[in-house]
Amino acid sequence: MTNANWFDSQTILDGIRRWVEIETPTEAPEQVNKLISLVAEQYRDLPVTLERIAGVDGCGDHLVARTIWGQDAPGILVLSHLDTVHPMGFIERLPFRIEGDSAFGPGIYDMKGGAYIAHHAFGALCATTDRSPLGITHIFTSDEEIGSPNSRALIEREGRKAKYVLVTEPARDGGKIVTGRKGVGRFEVFIKGVPAHAGTRPQDGRSANRELANLILALEGMNDLERGVTVNVGVVRGGTRPNVTPEEAYAEIDLRVPSFTDAEEFVGRILGLTSKTDGVTIKVTGGLNRPPYEKNNAGASLYEHAKALAAEIGFELIDTHTGGGSDGNFTAAHTATLDGLGVDGKGAHTHYEQLYVSSLEPRARLLHRLYQTLR
Repeated sequence: MTNANWFDSQTILDGIRRWVEIETPTEAPEQVNKLISLVAEQYRDLPVTLERIAGVDGCGDHLVARTIWGQDAPGILVLSHLDTVHPMGFIERLPFRIEGDSAFGPGIYDMKGGAYIAHHAFGALCATTDRSPLGITHIFTSDEEIGSPNSRALIEREGRKAKYVLVTEPARDGGKIVTGRKGVGRFEVFIKGVPAHAGTRPQDGRSANRELANLILALEGMNDLERGVTVNVGVVRGGTRPNVTPEEAYAEIDLRVPSFTDAEEFVGRILGLTSKTDGVTIKVTGGLNRPPYEKNNAGASLYEHAKALAAEIGFELIDTHTGGGSDGNFTAAHTATLDGLGVDGKGAHTHYEQLYVSSLEPRARLLHRLYQTLR
């Protein structure tokens, strides 16, 4: 295959389709493992060593592909996840199809398209006698969509060994690269009140639901959009019957913060919540799930390098900051990290998820050039 053919959009799309048509909900490890096996097979004739790490706690396996060169020095770490949020059978509702410049399918944008073009760009690199100046390690994980509980330690360990980290999450807002992400906190609240007959002895009760209402108002009051801090009470439960003063209530909270300073402040405020009602207790558990990914000098330099390469290829690369977390949050504090290197498109996690076919060639070429030029 000539170099030009390597970057033919239809060739790339055919490869992405194979990955998309194997559905991979995080909670279906046997399905994720089917795709992991296919990816491993596609590395068979390439100059890499493969390590397959068995999944635990109901998640699929992880796959680590390492070049046979450059592993004795800090190199390039590529991060991709193969799990999706779409449940099994969703492909019946969202089958792979092409309409104009859009290709549809579960997880095609977030992030099978990006994972595939990074693999494909590596194949293009290996199709010549050239070798990248740095060794390349590509990790495919199975649990990113639930916060990477099993792969985090692997990502952090490999990230600290690397000189650069490239994350193949989808592009944002028309192709923008990501150079910053908010930190993510997750919390659970358990409230214990005193039950009573709501009709005959209401004075004996202490409502857990009422205290939950107080708590929701306190949490919502922490939102500070100017600072970029958001607090969302996303799940609430409480009570047993309408004629019983609620003894127990429960809530789940999502926190997003742009900086480590904000993280320290707001994690402390949430964990420090106390009851306003005598006889009612509050227990808050949780903490920061993903640290903030702040744009630093190393990350800015990596972005400028990628921007220059994109200009050579023929497109403008603009950076942005986003509120969503990724595995790049685990590496950005200590290693130059560039995120959003995947495909352009829209509709992540929806019934209309799609990539833009026109983004495949330039984005794959950019990854190829990054492999070729990072030193």
